[in-house]
Amino acid sequence: MDVKTYKYKGKQELVYTNNSSDTLRRVFYHLFNNAFQPGSEMDMRLQSIKDPDGRMVNKIKVDDKEVKESRISKLNSNEIGYLHVTNFKQDGVNAVAKEVETILEVTLAKPLLPGKSTKFTLDFDGQVPVQIRRSGRNNREGVELSMAQWYPKMAEFDFEGWHADPYISREFHGVWGNFDVKITIDKNYILGGTGYLQNANKIGFGYEKKGSKVKKDTNSETLTWHFKATKVHDFTWAADKNYIHDKQVTADGITIHFLYKNNPDIIENWKKAQPETVRLMEFYNKTIGKYPYKDYSVIQGGDGGMEYAMCTLILGEGKLDGLIGVIAHEMAHAWFQGVLASNESKHSWMDEGFTTFLEDLGIYELNDKKGENPIFGAYKSYAKLVESGKEQPLSTHSDRYDENRSYSVASYSKGELFLTQLEYLVGKENLIKTLKRFFNEFKFKHPTPNDIKRTAERVSGANLDWYLVDWTQTTNTIDYGIKNIESATDGVQKTGVSLERIGRMPMPIDILVEYTDGTKETFYIPLRMMSYEKENPTPEIKRTTLKNWAWGNPNYFFEINKNKNNIKKITIDPIGLMADIKRENNVFENK
Repeated sequence: MDVKTYKYKGKQELVYTNNSSDTLRRVFYHLFNNAFQPGSEMDMRLQSIKDPDGRMVNKIKVDDKEVKESRISKLNSNEIGYLHVTNFKQDGVNAVAKEVETILEVTLAKPLLPGKSTKFTLDFDGQVPVQIRRSGRNNREGVELSMAQWYPKMAEFDFEGWHADPYISREFHGVWGNFDVKITIDKNYILGGTGYLQNANKIGFGYEKKGSKVKKDTNSETLTWHFKATKVHDFTWAADKNYIHDKQVTADGITIHFLYKNNPDIIENWKKAQPETVRLMEFYNKTIGKYPYKDYSVIQGGDGGMEYAMCTLILGEGKLDGLIGVIAHEMAHAWFQGVLASNESKHSWMDEGFTTFLEDLGIYELNDKKGENPIFGAYKSYAKLVESGKEQPLSTHSDRYDENRSYSVASYSKGELFLTQLEYLVGKENLIKTLKRFFNEFKFKHPTPNDIKRTAERVSGANLDWYLVDWTQTTNTIDYGIKNIESATDGVQKTGVSLERIGRMPMPIDILVEYTDGTKETFYIPLRMMSYEKENPTPEIKRTTLKNWAWGNPNYFFEINKNKNNIKKITIDPIGLMADIKRENNVFENK
Protein backbone atom coordinates (compact mmCIF):
# COMPACT_ATOMS: atom_id res chain seq x y z
CA MET A 1 0.00 0.00 0.00
CA ASP A 2 1.38 3.38 -1.03
CA VAL A 3 -0.04 5.71 1.62
CA LYS A 4 0.94 8.82 -0.34
CA THR A 5 -1.00 8.01 -3.51
CA TYR A 6 -3.52 5.57 -1.99
CA LYS A 7 -2.66 3.08 -4.70
CA TYR A 8 -1.92 -0.54 -3.96
CA LYS A 9 -0.90 -3.64 -5.81
CA GLY A 10 -0.91 -7.29 -4.96
CA LYS A 11 -0.80 -10.92 -5.98
CA GLN A 12 -3.50 -13.44 -5.30
CA GLU A 13 -3.35 -17.22 -5.31
CA LEU A 14 -6.67 -18.99 -4.88
CA VAL A 15 -7.23 -22.73 -4.64
CA TYR A 16 -10.84 -23.28 -5.63
CA THR A 17 -12.77 -26.52 -5.15
CA ASN A 18 -15.89 -27.18 -7.18
CA ASN A 19 -18.22 -28.65 -4.56
CA SER A 20 -21.19 -28.62 -6.94
CA SER A 21 -22.44 -31.28 -9.36
CA ASP A 22 -21.89 -28.89 -12.30
CA THR A 23 -18.88 -28.70 -14.60
CA LEU A 24 -17.68 -25.09 -14.46
CA ARG A 25 -16.38 -23.47 -17.62
CA ARG A 26 -16.43 -19.91 -16.33
CA VAL A 27 -15.91 -18.24 -12.97
CA PHE A 28 -16.70 -14.72 -11.76
CA TYR A 29 -14.99 -12.27 -9.44
CA HIS A 30 -16.21 -9.06 -7.82
CA LEU A 31 -14.21 -5.87 -8.47
CA PHE A 32 -16.08 -3.63 -6.04
CA ASN A 33 -13.83 -0.56 -6.21
CA ASN A 34 -14.76 0.03 -9.86
CA ALA A 35 -18.17 1.24 -8.65
CA PHE A 36 -16.64 4.47 -7.38
CA GLN A 37 -16.23 6.13 -10.75
CA PRO A 38 -18.39 8.73 -12.54
CA GLY A 39 -20.88 7.01 -14.83
CA SER A 40 -20.76 3.68 -13.02
CA GLU A 41 -23.94 1.71 -12.35
CA MET A 42 -23.73 2.77 -8.70
CA ASP A 43 -23.45 6.42 -9.78
CA MET A 44 -26.40 6.11 -12.16
CA ARG A 45 -28.55 4.43 -9.53
CA LEU A 46 -27.64 7.15 -7.06
CA GLN A 47 -28.78 9.79 -9.54
CA SER A 48 -32.05 8.07 -10.42
CA ILE A 49 -33.40 6.79 -7.07
CA LYS A 50 -35.98 9.04 -5.41
CA ASP A 51 -34.33 9.07 -1.96
CA PRO A 52 -30.56 8.65 -2.40
CA ASP A 53 -28.40 7.74 0.59
CA GLY A 54 -27.53 11.02 2.28
CA ARG A 55 -23.92 9.92 2.79
CA MET A 56 -23.45 9.55 -0.94
CA VAL A 57 -24.77 12.91 -2.12
CA ASN A 58 -24.05 16.61 -1.79
CA LYS A 59 -26.88 19.09 -1.33
CA ILE A 60 -26.59 22.02 -3.74
CA LYS A 61 -28.82 24.89 -4.81
CA VAL A 62 -30.02 25.08 -8.42
CA ASP A 63 -32.43 27.92 -9.27
CA ASP A 64 -33.15 28.36 -5.56
CA LYS A 65 -34.10 24.69 -5.26
CA GLU A 66 -32.17 22.15 -3.20
CA VAL A 67 -30.81 19.36 -5.40
CA LYS A 68 -29.00 16.19 -4.32
CA GLU A 69 -25.86 15.65 -6.37
CA SER A 70 -24.06 12.30 -6.57
CA ARG A 71 -20.68 12.52 -4.87
CA ILE A 72 -19.40 9.77 -7.17
CA SER A 73 -20.14 11.91 -10.22
CA LYS A 74 -17.71 14.57 -8.97
CA LEU A 75 -14.69 12.35 -8.29
CA ASN A 76 -11.58 13.17 -10.29
CA SER A 77 -8.96 10.68 -11.48
CA ASN A 78 -6.95 10.60 -8.27
CA GLU A 79 -10.09 10.32 -6.10
CA ILE A 80 -11.92 7.48 -7.86
CA GLY A 81 -11.65 3.85 -6.91
CA TYR A 82 -10.50 1.16 -9.27
CA LEU A 83 -9.42 -2.46 -9.22
CA HIS A 84 -7.87 -4.09 -12.29
CA VAL A 85 -6.71 -7.68 -12.78
CA THR A 86 -3.87 -8.84 -15.01
CA ASN A 87 -1.95 -12.05 -15.63
CA PHE A 88 -4.85 -14.37 -14.78
CA LYS A 89 -3.83 -18.01 -14.93
CA GLN A 90 -5.42 -21.34 -14.15
CA ASP A 91 -2.87 -23.90 -13.00
CA GLY A 92 -0.19 -21.83 -14.73
CA VAL A 93 -2.07 -21.54 -18.05
CA ASN A 94 -3.43 -18.20 -19.27
CA ALA A 95 -7.20 -17.77 -19.01
CA VAL A 96 -9.32 -15.08 -20.64
CA ALA A 97 -10.46 -12.51 -18.06
CA LYS A 98 -12.90 -9.78 -19.12
CA GLU A 99 -13.59 -6.79 -16.86
CA VAL A 100 -17.24 -5.70 -16.91
CA GLU A 101 -17.21 -2.79 -14.45
CA THR A 102 -17.57 -4.44 -11.02
CA ILE A 103 -17.50 -8.03 -12.33
CA LEU A 104 -14.60 -10.02 -13.78
CA GLU A 105 -15.75 -12.74 -16.20
CA VAL A 106 -13.20 -15.51 -16.58
CA THR A 107 -13.33 -18.22 -19.25
CA LEU A 108 -11.35 -21.12 -17.84
CA ALA A 109 -8.39 -22.63 -19.64
CA LYS A 110 -9.89 -26.04 -18.85
CA PRO A 111 -13.28 -27.04 -17.41
CA LEU A 112 -13.42 -27.65 -13.67
CA LEU A 113 -15.16 -30.96 -12.99
CA PRO A 114 -17.34 -31.66 -9.94
CA GLY A 115 -15.27 -32.40 -6.84
CA LYS A 116 -12.03 -31.18 -8.42
CA SER A 117 -9.78 -28.31 -7.37
CA THR A 118 -7.78 -25.83 -9.40
CA LYS A 119 -5.43 -22.92 -8.69
CA PHE A 120 -6.13 -19.39 -9.93
CA THR A 121 -3.37 -16.81 -9.82
CA LEU A 122 -3.60 -13.13 -10.70
CA ASP A 123 -2.04 -9.72 -10.19
CA PHE A 124 -4.13 -6.72 -9.24
CA ASP A 125 -3.79 -2.94 -9.08
CA GLY A 126 -6.12 -0.75 -7.10
CA GLN A 127 -6.78 2.76 -5.97
CA VAL A 128 -8.63 3.50 -2.74
CA PRO A 129 -11.48 5.94 -3.48
CA VAL A 130 -12.33 8.94 -1.39
CA GLN A 131 -14.81 7.38 1.00
CA ILE A 132 -18.31 7.53 -0.45
CA ARG A 133 -19.82 4.40 1.11
CA ARG A 134 -18.19 1.80 3.37
CA SER A 135 -14.73 1.48 1.81
CA GLY A 136 -12.43 4.37 1.09
CA ARG A 137 -9.95 6.89 2.40
CA ASN A 138 -9.98 10.02 4.53
CA ASN A 139 -13.57 9.89 5.68
CA ARG A 140 -15.34 12.59 7.66
CA GLU A 141 -14.06 11.22 10.98
CA GLY A 142 -10.48 11.34 9.74
CA VAL A 143 -9.85 7.59 9.42
CA GLU A 144 -7.30 7.21 6.67
CA LEU A 145 -7.99 3.74 5.26
CA SER A 146 -11.19 1.69 5.48
CA MET A 147 -10.34 -1.30 3.31
CA ALA A 148 -13.58 -3.13 2.69
CA GLN A 149 -14.36 -4.80 -0.67
CA TRP A 150 -10.80 -4.04 -1.73
CA TYR A 151 -9.53 -7.21 -3.48
CA PRO A 152 -10.71 -9.41 -6.39
CA LYS A 153 -13.28 -11.55 -4.60
CA MET A 154 -14.56 -14.84 -5.99
CA ALA A 155 -18.33 -14.85 -6.52
CA GLU A 156 -20.50 -17.50 -4.92
CA PHE A 157 -21.71 -20.49 -6.96
CA ASP A 158 -24.37 -22.72 -5.41
CA PHE A 159 -27.49 -24.74 -6.23
CA GLU A 160 -29.02 -21.58 -7.72
CA GLY A 161 -26.02 -20.91 -9.98
CA TRP A 162 -23.67 -17.91 -9.98
CA HIS A 163 -24.31 -14.94 -7.69
CA ALA A 164 -22.29 -12.38 -9.63
CA ASP A 165 -24.32 -9.29 -8.76
CA PRO A 166 -22.94 -5.92 -9.82
CA TYR A 167 -22.06 -3.60 -6.94
CA ILE A 168 -24.77 -0.96 -6.64
CA SER A 169 -24.07 -0.25 -2.95
CA ARG A 170 -26.29 -2.59 -0.94
CA GLU A 171 -25.55 -6.13 0.23
CA PHE A 172 -23.03 -8.94 -0.33
CA HIS A 173 -22.64 -12.68 -0.67
CA GLY A 174 -19.37 -14.59 -0.52
CA VAL A 175 -17.57 -17.92 -0.68
CA TRP A 176 -16.29 -19.65 2.45
CA GLY A 177 -12.54 -19.87 2.46
CA ASN A 178 -9.31 -19.85 4.42
CA PHE A 179 -7.40 -16.59 4.06
CA ASP A 180 -3.65 -16.00 4.37
CA VAL A 181 -3.04 -12.27 3.86
CA LYS A 182 0.11 -10.14 4.02
CA ILE A 183 -0.24 -6.36 3.93
CA THR A 184 2.87 -4.18 3.60
CA ILE A 185 2.33 -0.58 4.65
CA ASP A 186 4.15 2.41 6.17
CA LYS A 187 5.44 1.33 9.61
CA ASN A 188 3.56 4.13 11.43
CA TYR A 189 0.13 2.70 10.63
CA ILE A 190 -1.90 0.56 13.03
CA LEU A 191 -4.13 -2.10 11.44
CA GLY A 192 -7.18 -4.03 12.56
CA GLY A 193 -9.57 -6.33 10.78
CA THR A 194 -10.39 -9.91 9.88
CA GLY A 195 -8.38 -12.84 11.16
CA TYR A 196 -5.57 -13.49 13.60
CA LEU A 197 -2.32 -11.53 13.48
CA GLN A 198 0.54 -14.00 12.95
CA ASN A 199 3.53 -11.76 13.67
CA ALA A 200 2.37 -9.67 16.61
CA ASN A 201 5.82 -9.46 18.19
CA LYS A 202 7.18 -7.76 15.07
CA ILE A 203 4.23 -5.42 14.82
CA GLY A 204 3.68 -4.22 18.38
CA PHE A 205 0.97 -1.58 18.88
CA GLY A 206 -0.41 -3.63 21.75
CA TYR A 207 -1.04 -6.78 19.71
CA GLU A 208 1.82 -8.74 21.24
CA LYS A 209 1.20 -10.95 24.24
CA LYS A 210 1.70 -9.45 27.68
CA GLY A 211 5.34 -9.46 28.69
CA SER A 212 6.70 -10.38 25.26
CA LYS A 213 9.17 -8.17 23.42
CA VAL A 214 8.54 -6.37 20.16
CA LYS A 215 11.25 -6.96 17.57
CA LYS A 216 10.61 -4.38 14.86
CA ASP A 217 12.90 -3.94 11.88
CA THR A 218 13.93 -0.35 12.62
CA ASN A 219 15.79 -0.04 9.32
CA SER A 220 12.70 -0.53 7.21
CA GLU A 221 10.14 2.16 6.38
CA THR A 222 7.36 -0.43 6.19
CA LEU A 223 5.91 -3.27 8.19
CA THR A 224 4.25 -6.37 6.80
CA TRP A 225 1.17 -7.41 8.75
CA HIS A 226 0.43 -11.11 8.39
CA PHE A 227 -3.11 -12.30 9.09
CA LYS A 228 -4.78 -15.70 8.83
CA ALA A 229 -8.50 -16.42 8.99
CA THR A 230 -10.15 -19.81 8.68
CA LYS A 231 -13.67 -20.38 7.40
CA VAL A 232 -14.67 -16.79 6.65
CA HIS A 233 -16.29 -15.35 3.51
CA ASP A 234 -14.49 -12.02 3.31
CA PHE A 235 -11.40 -10.17 4.50
CA THR A 236 -11.53 -6.54 5.66
CA TRP A 237 -9.04 -4.21 7.30
CA ALA A 238 -8.65 -0.59 8.35
CA ALA A 239 -5.53 1.46 9.05
CA ASP A 240 -4.66 4.76 10.66
CA LYS A 241 -1.57 6.34 12.22
CA ASN A 242 -3.53 7.51 15.26
CA TYR A 243 -5.54 4.49 16.33
CA ILE A 244 -5.75 3.61 20.01
CA HIS A 245 -5.87 -0.16 20.46
CA ASP A 246 -7.65 -1.63 23.51
CA LYS A 247 -8.58 -5.22 24.31
CA GLN A 248 -11.24 -6.89 26.44
CA VAL A 249 -11.67 -10.63 27.04
CA THR A 250 -15.09 -12.22 27.56
CA ALA A 251 -15.94 -15.01 29.97
CA ASP A 252 -15.94 -17.31 26.94
CA GLY A 253 -12.30 -16.43 26.20
CA ILE A 254 -13.00 -14.25 23.15
CA THR A 255 -10.72 -11.24 22.73
CA ILE A 256 -12.52 -8.13 21.55
CA HIS A 257 -10.22 -5.53 19.98
CA PHE A 258 -11.20 -1.85 19.90
CA LEU A 259 -9.47 0.49 17.46
CA TYR A 260 -10.47 4.15 17.47
CA LYS A 261 -8.97 7.55 16.80
CA ASN A 262 -6.88 9.26 19.48
CA ASN A 263 -9.46 12.01 19.66
CA PRO A 264 -10.06 13.47 23.16
CA ASP A 265 -13.74 14.00 22.33
CA ILE A 266 -14.46 10.29 21.86
CA ILE A 267 -12.04 8.40 24.12
CA GLU A 268 -14.30 8.39 27.20
CA ASN A 269 -17.26 6.97 25.24
CA TRP A 270 -15.12 4.26 23.66
CA LYS A 271 -13.77 3.25 27.08
CA LYS A 272 -17.30 3.10 28.53
CA ALA A 273 -18.61 1.10 25.55
CA GLN A 274 -16.06 -1.69 25.98
CA PRO A 275 -17.55 -3.53 29.02
CA GLU A 276 -21.01 -3.19 27.45
CA THR A 277 -19.67 -4.81 24.28
CA VAL A 278 -18.41 -7.71 26.40
CA ARG A 279 -21.87 -8.06 27.97
CA LEU A 280 -23.46 -8.11 24.52
CA MET A 281 -21.05 -10.75 23.22
CA GLU A 282 -21.79 -12.99 26.19
CA PHE A 283 -25.56 -12.45 25.83
CA TYR A 284 -25.47 -13.25 22.11
CA ASN A 285 -23.46 -16.41 22.78
CA LYS A 286 -26.05 -17.53 25.32
CA THR A 287 -29.06 -16.61 23.17
CA ILE A 288 -28.01 -17.89 19.72
CA GLY A 289 -24.89 -20.04 20.02
CA LYS A 290 -21.15 -19.76 20.57
CA TYR A 291 -19.29 -17.28 18.37
CA PRO A 292 -16.85 -19.69 16.66
CA TYR A 293 -13.75 -17.47 16.47
CA LYS A 294 -11.36 -16.31 19.20
CA ASP A 295 -11.17 -12.65 18.10
CA TYR A 296 -13.59 -9.89 17.16
CA SER A 297 -12.67 -6.28 16.33
CA VAL A 298 -14.73 -3.09 16.68
CA ILE A 299 -13.05 -0.50 14.48
CA GLN A 300 -13.79 3.16 13.90
CA GLY A 301 -14.21 3.23 10.14
CA GLY A 302 -16.12 6.47 9.76
CA ASP A 303 -19.15 5.56 7.64
CA GLY A 304 -22.26 4.40 9.48
CA GLY A 305 -21.79 0.78 10.46
CA MET A 306 -21.06 -2.29 8.38
CA GLU A 307 -20.47 -5.90 9.32
CA TYR A 308 -17.51 -7.90 8.06
CA ALA A 309 -15.86 -11.22 8.87
CA MET A 310 -14.68 -11.12 12.51
CA CYS A 311 -14.96 -7.32 12.66
CA THR A 312 -17.08 -4.26 12.04
CA LEU A 313 -16.29 -0.76 10.79
CA ILE A 314 -18.45 1.86 12.53
CA LEU A 315 -18.81 5.57 13.18
CA GLY A 316 -16.83 6.53 16.25
CA GLU A 317 -18.23 9.93 17.19
CA GLY A 318 -21.56 10.95 18.67
CA LYS A 319 -23.27 9.99 21.94
CA LEU A 320 -22.50 6.92 24.04
CA ASP A 321 -25.95 5.37 23.52
CA GLY A 322 -25.53 5.69 19.76
CA LEU A 323 -22.09 4.09 19.89
CA ILE A 324 -23.35 1.15 21.95
CA GLY A 325 -26.39 0.83 19.69
CA VAL A 326 -24.37 0.55 16.49
CA ILE A 327 -21.99 -1.93 18.15
CA ALA A 328 -24.99 -3.98 19.32
CA HIS A 329 -26.31 -4.18 15.77
CA GLU A 330 -23.06 -4.73 13.87
CA MET A 331 -21.74 -7.33 16.30
CA ALA A 332 -25.06 -9.22 16.13
CA HIS A 333 -24.30 -9.58 12.42
CA ALA A 334 -21.36 -11.80 13.42
CA TRP A 335 -23.88 -14.60 13.96
CA PHE A 336 -26.35 -14.07 11.14
CA GLN A 337 -24.06 -12.73 8.40
CA GLY A 338 -20.62 -13.72 9.65
CA VAL A 339 -21.40 -17.36 10.46
CA LEU A 340 -24.75 -18.28 8.88
CA ALA A 341 -24.23 -15.99 5.86
CA SER A 342 -27.54 -16.19 4.07
CA ASN A 343 -27.56 -14.51 0.67
CA GLU A 344 -28.26 -10.97 1.90
CA SER A 345 -28.48 -9.66 -1.65
CA LYS A 346 -31.55 -11.83 -2.30
CA HIS A 347 -32.85 -12.19 1.26
CA SER A 348 -31.67 -9.10 3.10
CA TRP A 349 -34.46 -9.59 5.68
CA MET A 350 -32.87 -12.81 6.92
CA ASP A 351 -29.67 -10.98 7.80
CA GLU A 352 -30.76 -7.44 8.66
CA GLY A 353 -34.06 -8.41 10.25
CA PHE A 354 -32.69 -11.24 12.40
CA THR A 355 -29.72 -9.08 13.38
CA THR A 356 -32.05 -6.25 14.43
CA PHE A 357 -34.04 -8.73 16.51
CA LEU A 358 -30.91 -9.87 18.35
CA GLU A 359 -29.73 -6.26 18.72
CA ASP A 360 -33.04 -5.27 20.32
CA LEU A 361 -32.89 -8.22 22.71
CA GLY A 362 -29.33 -7.22 23.60
CA ILE A 363 -30.15 -3.55 24.23
CA TYR A 364 -33.14 -4.59 26.35
CA GLU A 365 -30.80 -6.83 28.35
CA LEU A 366 -28.25 -4.01 28.83
CA ASN A 367 -31.08 -1.83 30.15
CA ASP A 368 -31.93 -4.58 32.67
CA LYS A 369 -35.26 -5.08 30.89
CA LYS A 370 -36.53 -1.64 31.79
CA GLY A 371 -38.88 0.37 29.60
CA GLU A 372 -40.63 -0.78 26.44
CA ASN A 373 -38.88 -3.52 24.52
CA PRO A 374 -37.38 -1.84 21.41
CA ILE A 375 -38.84 -4.52 19.14
CA PHE A 376 -42.17 -2.69 19.19
CA GLY A 377 -40.65 0.18 17.22
CA ALA A 378 -40.41 -2.19 14.26
CA TYR A 379 -44.21 -2.61 14.24
CA LYS A 380 -44.70 1.16 13.93
CA SER A 381 -42.17 1.43 11.09
CA TYR A 382 -43.79 -1.45 9.20
CA ALA A 383 -47.30 0.02 9.62
CA LYS A 384 -46.12 3.36 8.22
CA LEU A 385 -44.57 1.62 5.21
CA VAL A 386 -47.84 -0.20 4.48
CA GLU A 387 -49.76 3.05 4.84
CA SER A 388 -47.41 4.78 2.38
CA GLY A 389 -48.34 2.33 -0.39
CA LYS A 390 -44.64 1.83 -1.21
CA GLU A 391 -44.14 -1.62 0.28
CA GLN A 392 -42.54 -4.31 -1.90
CA PRO A 393 -42.32 -8.03 -1.03
CA LEU A 394 -39.39 -9.17 1.12
CA SER A 395 -38.44 -11.46 -1.77
CA THR A 396 -37.39 -8.36 -3.74
CA HIS A 397 -33.66 -8.34 -4.51
CA SER A 398 -32.03 -5.71 -2.29
CA ASP A 399 -30.85 -3.74 -5.35
CA ARG A 400 -34.34 -3.59 -6.83
CA TYR A 401 -36.31 -1.66 -4.26
CA ASP A 402 -37.81 1.54 -5.65
CA GLU A 403 -36.69 3.58 -2.66
CA ASN A 404 -34.06 3.26 0.04
CA ARG A 405 -36.65 3.71 2.78
CA SER A 406 -38.79 0.87 1.42
CA TYR A 407 -35.72 -1.37 1.44
CA SER A 408 -34.67 -0.36 4.96
CA VAL A 409 -38.06 -0.79 6.63
CA ALA A 410 -38.70 -4.05 4.80
CA SER A 411 -35.31 -5.58 5.57
CA TYR A 412 -34.78 -4.34 9.11
CA SER A 413 -38.29 -3.93 10.53
CA LYS A 414 -40.47 -6.39 8.61
CA GLY A 415 -37.58 -8.86 8.70
CA GLU A 416 -37.45 -8.54 12.48
CA LEU A 417 -41.20 -9.06 12.68
CA PHE A 418 -40.77 -12.42 10.97
CA LEU A 419 -39.21 -13.60 14.25
CA THR A 420 -41.41 -11.69 16.70
CA GLN A 421 -44.50 -13.08 15.00
CA LEU A 422 -42.94 -16.52 15.05
CA GLU A 423 -43.02 -16.11 18.83
CA TYR A 424 -46.72 -15.25 18.51
CA LEU A 425 -47.30 -18.36 16.39
CA VAL A 426 -45.35 -21.03 18.29
CA GLY A 427 -44.38 -19.44 21.62
CA LYS A 428 -41.25 -17.77 22.99
CA GLU A 429 -39.57 -20.99 24.11
CA ASN A 430 -39.96 -22.54 20.66
CA LEU A 431 -38.67 -19.36 18.99
CA ILE A 432 -35.43 -19.42 21.01
CA LYS A 433 -35.06 -23.17 20.38
CA THR A 434 -35.55 -22.48 16.67
CA LEU A 435 -32.83 -19.81 16.57
CA LYS A 436 -30.35 -21.98 18.45
CA ARG A 437 -31.02 -25.00 16.26
CA PHE A 438 -30.93 -22.87 13.10
CA PHE A 439 -27.52 -21.48 14.07
CA ASN A 440 -26.11 -24.86 15.05
CA GLU A 441 -27.32 -26.73 11.97
CA PHE A 442 -26.70 -24.08 9.31
CA LYS A 443 -23.53 -22.29 10.36
CA PHE A 444 -21.11 -22.02 7.42
CA LYS A 445 -23.85 -23.25 5.05
CA HIS A 446 -25.58 -20.17 3.55
CA PRO A 447 -29.15 -21.02 4.70
CA THR A 448 -32.20 -20.01 2.67
CA PRO A 449 -35.65 -18.79 3.82
CA ASN A 450 -36.95 -22.34 3.62
CA ASP A 451 -34.30 -23.44 6.13
CA ILE A 452 -35.49 -21.11 8.90
CA LYS A 453 -39.10 -22.11 8.18
CA ARG A 454 -38.32 -25.84 8.29
CA THR A 455 -36.28 -25.44 11.47
CA ALA A 456 -39.24 -23.75 13.17
CA GLU A 457 -41.52 -26.53 11.94
CA ARG A 458 -39.19 -29.23 13.26
CA VAL A 459 -38.96 -27.54 16.66
CA SER A 460 -42.65 -26.77 17.08
CA GLY A 461 -44.52 -29.29 14.93
CA ALA A 462 -46.53 -26.50 13.29
CA ASN A 463 -47.16 -26.12 9.55
CA LEU A 464 -45.64 -22.76 8.59
CA ASP A 465 -45.35 -22.67 4.80
CA TRP A 466 -48.32 -20.30 4.58
CA TYR A 467 -46.49 -17.91 6.93
CA LEU A 468 -43.26 -17.86 4.94
CA VAL A 469 -45.15 -17.31 1.68
CA ASP A 470 -47.51 -14.56 2.83
CA TRP A 471 -45.01 -12.63 4.94
CA THR A 472 -42.01 -12.72 2.61
CA GLN A 473 -43.31 -13.27 -0.92
CA THR A 474 -46.38 -11.01 -0.92
CA THR A 475 -47.50 -7.69 0.51
CA ASN A 476 -50.59 -9.30 2.04
CA THR A 477 -51.43 -7.62 5.33
CA ILE A 478 -52.90 -8.78 8.65
CA ASP A 479 -56.11 -7.09 9.77
CA TYR A 480 -58.54 -8.76 12.14
CA GLY A 481 -61.39 -6.93 13.81
CA ILE A 482 -64.14 -7.31 16.38
CA LYS A 483 -67.25 -6.98 14.24
CA ASN A 484 -70.03 -7.22 16.80
CA ILE A 485 -70.76 -8.01 20.46
CA GLU A 486 -74.30 -9.13 21.29
CA SER A 487 -76.15 -10.51 24.31
CA ALA A 488 -77.90 -13.84 24.04
CA THR A 489 -81.60 -13.51 23.24
CA ASP A 490 -82.82 -16.74 24.83
CA GLY A 491 -82.31 -15.65 28.42
CA VAL A 492 -79.06 -17.57 28.82
CA GLN A 493 -76.22 -15.60 30.42
CA LYS A 494 -74.00 -15.61 27.33
CA THR A 495 -72.42 -13.05 24.99
CA GLY A 496 -71.84 -13.64 21.29
CA VAL A 497 -68.64 -12.30 19.72
CA SER A 498 -68.36 -11.88 15.94
CA LEU A 499 -64.88 -11.48 14.45
CA GLU A 500 -63.80 -10.77 10.88
CA ARG A 501 -60.66 -11.25 8.83
CA ILE A 502 -60.23 -8.11 6.73
CA GLY A 503 -56.64 -8.51 5.51
CA ARG A 504 -55.58 -11.33 3.19
CA MET A 505 -52.99 -12.83 5.54
CA PRO A 506 -54.27 -15.40 8.05
CA MET A 507 -53.23 -15.76 11.68
CA PRO A 508 -54.29 -17.70 14.75
CA ILE A 509 -55.97 -15.37 17.22
CA ASP A 510 -55.35 -14.67 20.92
CA ILE A 511 -58.20 -12.87 22.71
CA LEU A 512 -58.20 -11.34 26.20
CA VAL A 513 -61.51 -10.70 27.96
CA GLU A 514 -61.52 -8.42 31.00
CA TYR A 515 -64.59 -8.43 33.26
CA THR A 516 -66.08 -5.70 35.41
CA ASP A 517 -65.26 -7.64 38.59
CA GLY A 518 -61.51 -7.46 37.76
CA THR A 519 -61.13 -11.04 36.56
CA LYS A 520 -59.73 -12.03 33.18
CA GLU A 521 -59.76 -14.97 30.80
CA THR A 522 -58.31 -15.66 27.37
CA PHE A 523 -59.49 -17.50 24.28
CA TYR A 524 -57.34 -19.01 21.55
CA ILE A 525 -58.52 -19.61 17.99
CA PRO A 526 -56.09 -21.93 16.12
CA LEU A 527 -55.51 -21.37 12.40
CA ARG A 528 -56.75 -24.43 10.52
CA MET A 529 -53.94 -24.49 7.92
CA MET A 530 -51.33 -24.32 10.70
CA SER A 531 -52.48 -27.64 12.28
CA TYR A 532 -51.12 -26.52 15.61
CA GLU A 533 -52.09 -25.32 19.07
CA LYS A 534 -49.52 -23.23 20.91
CA GLU A 535 -49.05 -23.27 24.66
CA ASN A 536 -50.78 -20.60 26.71
CA PRO A 537 -48.46 -17.51 26.66
CA THR A 538 -50.08 -16.26 29.91
CA PRO A 539 -50.54 -19.42 32.02
CA GLU A 540 -51.59 -17.34 35.04
CA ILE A 541 -54.82 -16.57 33.15
CA LYS A 542 -57.36 -19.31 32.33
CA ARG A 543 -57.46 -20.02 28.56
CA THR A 544 -60.13 -21.71 26.45
CA THR A 545 -59.15 -23.15 23.06
CA LEU A 546 -61.93 -22.72 20.52
CA LYS A 547 -62.54 -24.45 17.19
CA ASN A 548 -60.09 -23.55 14.43
CA TRP A 549 -60.64 -20.75 11.91
CA ALA A 550 -60.38 -21.64 8.21
CA TRP A 551 -58.96 -18.92 5.96
CA GLY A 552 -61.70 -19.30 3.36
CA ASN A 553 -64.31 -18.03 5.81
CA PRO A 554 -63.69 -14.35 6.67
CA ASN A 555 -66.12 -14.50 9.62
CA TYR A 556 -65.91 -16.24 12.99
CA PHE A 557 -68.34 -16.48 15.91
CA PHE A 558 -67.91 -17.71 19.48
CA GLU A 559 -69.68 -17.27 22.82
CA ILE A 560 -68.55 -16.12 26.25
CA ASN A 561 -70.36 -17.60 29.22
CA LYS A 562 -71.12 -14.24 30.80
CA ASN A 563 -73.60 -11.49 30.23
CA LYS A 564 -72.46 -8.58 28.07
CA ASN A 565 -72.94 -6.19 31.00
CA ASN A 566 -70.25 -8.09 32.92
CA ILE A 567 -67.67 -7.50 30.16
CA LYS A 568 -65.38 -4.49 30.47
CA LYS A 569 -63.07 -5.02 27.49
CA ILE A 570 -62.22 -7.52 24.74
CA THR A 571 -58.84 -7.34 22.99
CA ILE A 572 -57.42 -9.25 20.01
CA ASP A 573 -53.69 -9.95 20.48
CA PRO A 574 -53.26 -8.26 23.88
CA ILE A 575 -49.45 -8.70 23.92
CA GLY A 576 -49.13 -6.95 20.57
CA LEU A 577 -46.92 -9.42 18.67
CA MET A 578 -49.22 -9.71 15.65
CA ALA A 579 -48.46 -7.08 12.98
CA ASP A 580 -52.10 -6.08 12.57
CA ILE A 581 -52.12 -2.90 10.49
CA LYS A 582 -55.33 -1.53 12.04
CA ARG A 583 -55.21 -2.08 15.77
CA GLU A 584 -58.14 0.21 16.57
CA ASN A 585 -60.63 -2.48 15.49
CA ASN A 586 -58.92 -5.04 17.74
CA VAL A 587 -60.56 -3.66 20.89
CA PHE A 588 -64.13 -3.55 22.20
CA GLU A 589 -64.85 -1.55 25.35
CA ASN A 590 -68.21 -1.67 27.08
CA LYS A 591 -68.93 1.93 28.03
